[in-house]
Amino acid sequence: MPTFGLGHVWFLIIAAGWTLALSAIAFIGGGLLGFVIALMKVSDNKLLRGIASAYVQIVQGTPLLILLFLIYFGVAILGFNNVPALLAAGAGLTIYASGFLGEIWRGCIESVPKTQWEAAECLAMTRWQRMTRVILPQAARIATAPTVGFLVQIVKNTSLASVVGFVELSQAGKLINNSTFQPFIVFITVAVIYFLICYPLSVWSRGLERRLNVGRR
Repeated sequence: MPTFGLGHVWFLIIAAGWTLALSAIAFIGGGLLGFVIALMKVSDNKLLRGIASAYVQIVQGTPLLILLFLIYFGVAILGFNNVPALLAAGAGLTIYASGFLGEIWRGCIESVPKTQWEAAECLAMTRWQRMTRVILPQAARIATAPTVGFLVQIVKNTSLASVVGFVELSQAGKLINNSTFQPFIVFITVAVIYFLICYPLSVWSRGLERRLNVGRR
């Protein structure tokens, strides 16, 4: 029976790279879709607000594990067989991230003081000009810290991608444990790698919050 060694550590490091890649896909895709959702939720159009609210409620009310199952097996039912695990996992995490990022950014947009909205309106700016030149730059400053904080959650939630056959860090740990039967040392190593990824992001998030003085406003 093989024992846990440097070869296994290297395999975990490679898997951690796939974890980061999946996190990047989810964050970028979820950010783009979440930005659209946030704008829809602050829109003057009641229909757009209703659609965005329903989307957020459905996404936030559905466990990520179930969402991944629905995408992976649902696409197969539609006739698209042999869907790549990375594609299914990326789509599921993108939808998941968009529901939460959209709500985070909606709150940040609405937290911009009403006087800023009114001042922009008094300058006869169009709604597009108010959003792009006055509101969104201030909202982005407020949103930076919680967005980075949510990125940590995305990294940790990539561990659920193993249900669709994607080999990320936690799944790599399971595979190694199945061959070595040394769960303690294997999963301690996995936990250390997760810590090395997530802790700097957490520190960065707290530093950004202090630097931007968001917590004191």
